[in-house]
Amino acid sequence: MLGSISSLLRPSAIASSSRNSLPLLPRPNPTINQQVRFRGQLAPKRTKYKKAAKGAPGTQIPIGGSLKGTTLHHGTYGLRACSSVRISASQLSSCQMAVRRKIKPVKGAQMYLRVFPDIPVCVKGNEQRMGKGKGSFEYWSCRVKPGKVIMEVGGGGIREEIAKAALKLAQARLPLQTEFITIDSSPRLGKISSDGLRSPSYALPVPNPIVELDAKDEGRAKDVVLLREEQQMDDLSRRLEGALLDEVSMPSHGVEGVQAQ
Repeated sequence: MLGSISSLLRPSAIASSSRNSLPLLPRPNPTINQQVRFRGQLAPKRTKYKKAAKGAPGTQIPIGGSLKGTTLHHGTYGLRACSSVRISASQLSSCQMAVRRKIKPVKGAQMYLRVFPDIPVCVKGNEQRMGKGKGSFEYWSCRVKPGKVIMEVGGGGIREEIAKAALKLAQARLPLQTEFITIDSSPRLGKISSDGLRSPSYALPVPNPIVELDAKDEGRAKDVVLLREEQQMDDLSRRLEGALLDEVSMPSHGVEGVQAQ
């Protein structure tokens, strides 16, 4: 009896009973590097693979004779790349903040990003031996080819000098040579920019009626666009009615021949 009581009062028995009574919580694994996306951050929501081939930053990206993405689609002024480079998400975010801050006084002006960082860049530490797999995730980036429009500015009747000043701030934050273009600028095929280059008809941008609105019509943009569409439909119906009336009023040659006889 006394032996059993003394065995229960031993420190080892008390420690073992306390360990069994405490809940076991899962320990975090520090080796797993999670790709966290914060609100407002330029990063994809989900990807199929955690790591991907990013491509060398100085290599030339093949174009293949395509003019896609070399002209403006949303705004009236834009910034176009003249060389091949890899742009990080932080660089695009700083450009976005600078341009938005500059065009904020212009009511109705907007900024459009034409590139998105969706390539994960993995980096290994300095003086590492070869092998042992790919490095850990570092940041998101995107590859830009020559002639690609990076960002656009438009809406609210923004003037050219304001748009040029805003895009100049973005130009100073990008690691490549860019050029300022307008809605009338010709497409660019790599390093060739000529008026003879034209995109096919199916690749032409669809006109955005909201961008063409003035600052005074910004609050009722939807009503103005619907009114314009109704006016266009009315004009088309009038033209069709006029064409039908003209066909009905014109006498046929067969009837004239019968009356003459």
